[in-house]
Amino acid sequence: MAGGIFDPEFDQLPMRIPIFPLPSALLLPGGQLPLNIFEPRYLAMVTHALATPTRLIGMVQPLDHHAGDDMAEDPGLFETGCAGRLSFFQESDDGRFVVALNGVCRFHRLRQELDPNGFLVADVDWQPFANDLRVDLSALDRDPLISVLKRYFDMKGFETDWTQIENSDNHQLLATLSMICPFEVAEKQALLEADSMAKRADLLIAMMEMALHDETGGNDARH
Repeated sequence: MAGGIFDPEFDQLPMRIPIFPLPSALLLPGGQLPLNIFEPRYLAMVTHALATPTRLIGMVQPLDHHAGDDMAEDPGLFETGCAGRLSFFQESDDGRFVVALNGVCRFHRLRQELDPNGFLVADVDWQPFANDLRVDLSALDRDPLISVLKRYFDMKGFETDWTQIENSDNHQLLATLSMICPFEVAEKQALLEADSMAKRADLLIAMMEMALHDETGGNDARH
């Protein structure tokens, strides 16, 4: 995946970034994640990130859905997250920040501590994911993915622009689907940690097929 025109180069990625623990809020390189920020500590986090050259915030899923309620304690986070660049920022009249993060690069979370303003900051290692900022030219057989995707969206009652999906590139398609599909936290983490487009596509197919099977099994059981 090549970075966007405003994204930092790999050697410009900072060794310490603010961390935003949020369950089921998956960010992948090349994806875009909109967020409504209203808690004081996270308003401070966004203000802090805006003042840095790269404007990065690290999205990490908590191991426990309730983790992060008290940031004075170790919230218990997955080690791997993804940093997003603040690409959109707007203040609302009711005291919120409406922002969007553009996924830049995944990282391993190392030592972390609490900022005086209440949000987490962590030292991070980008090296295992250096390819996130490079163009991925690997081939991908999209037909099996699109086939199961249509059945999955039909089961969920999702409406979509199939022309737009067909015209999206492989990386954008996989990132968007991984982020928007309502998978469990552990499943989203597996998608984040997939080491290739092909593996991420295989995981998506397996997860959607499992959901379809569970739905069909439930219907069969009632007959």
